[in-house]
Amino acid sequence: MRSRFRSDRGLTVRMTVTMFLLGLLYVAFVAALIVLLKSWLLVVVLVAAMFVAQFWFSDRIAMFAMRGRVVEREEYPELHAVVDRLCALSDLPKPVVAVSDLDMPNAFATGRNPDNAVVCVTTGLLRRLEPAELEGVLAHELSHVAHKDVAVITIASFLGVIAGLIVRFAFYSQLFGGRRDQNTAVVFAAVMGVSAAVYALSFLLIRALSRYRELAADRAAALLTGRPSVLASALTKVSGDIARIPTKDLRTAQAFNAFYFTPATGKEPGIERYFSTHPSLEQRLDQLGRISAELGESATPGKAG
Repeated sequence: MRSRFRSDRGLTVRMTVTMFLLGLLYVAFVAALIVLLKSWLLVVVLVAAMFVAQFWFSDRIAMFAMRGRVVEREEYPELHAVVDRLCALSDLPKPVVAVSDLDMPNAFATGRNPDNAVVCVTTGLLRRLEPAELEGVLAHELSHVAHKDVAVITIASFLGVIAGLIVRFAFYSQLFGGRRDQNTAVVFAAVMGVSAAVYALSFLLIRALSRYRELAADRAAALLTGRPSVLASALTKVSGDIARIPTKDLRTAQAFNAFYFTPATGKEPGIERYFSTHPSLEQRLDQLGRISAELGESATPGKAG
């Protein structure tokens, strides 16, 4: 069944191009490891096992890392009611509903497809937002599920995860410690160099896709609900509240920024916006303002009733 979330050709093209480029990088990376390590079976088995683990268990990994837990309707009836309403409006299967006991106001969606999706909100978000604002945020997260960009980001990030783990392993292990023959040192230096290059390239590709998909999710959510001002209000409120949370409390959440409604950075990016997982708040509000003008609705934050 096709959802009623507005399709986004720009997002589809970007996801396709990103996956194609990362696929080429993936093949080159595996080939380089096989040549350097001289064991195709070891490389293929390890890489395949980690890919399956990340793709099939990405929702559990994210839930565990962010202390999320599945909640039933009896415990959070209003939250379930909003999700039910949006799923009926969009013709999406209802995802698993979860809550994370964090004061940081945020939300994320994860899962490999719409039939195996999880939408999680923090208790901090539930305390701060009005019901209409919560609906806007959840519509944003459900649009990620409908567009299938959650699965694409999960798959796309796999190569960077592998490369990053190899770099860390090579750096922190004792492979370079003690007396080693020269050939061994050269091989592992080459593996580390290739892994670092792959990590850097995949990092840039994923960040570029992530910024666009957030704008696409804002756009789809605003058009589905017909209330872009509500989403603008939620964005402004959540971004302002995150900025007041101590940086040390945000650090554990920053590894999952690509999945969040708003990044756990605590400040608007400067030059680092080109490496950010999200567009700036100004960009997001400007887009919602244009949609409001098209719909004849004011997107001034604070007018979400």
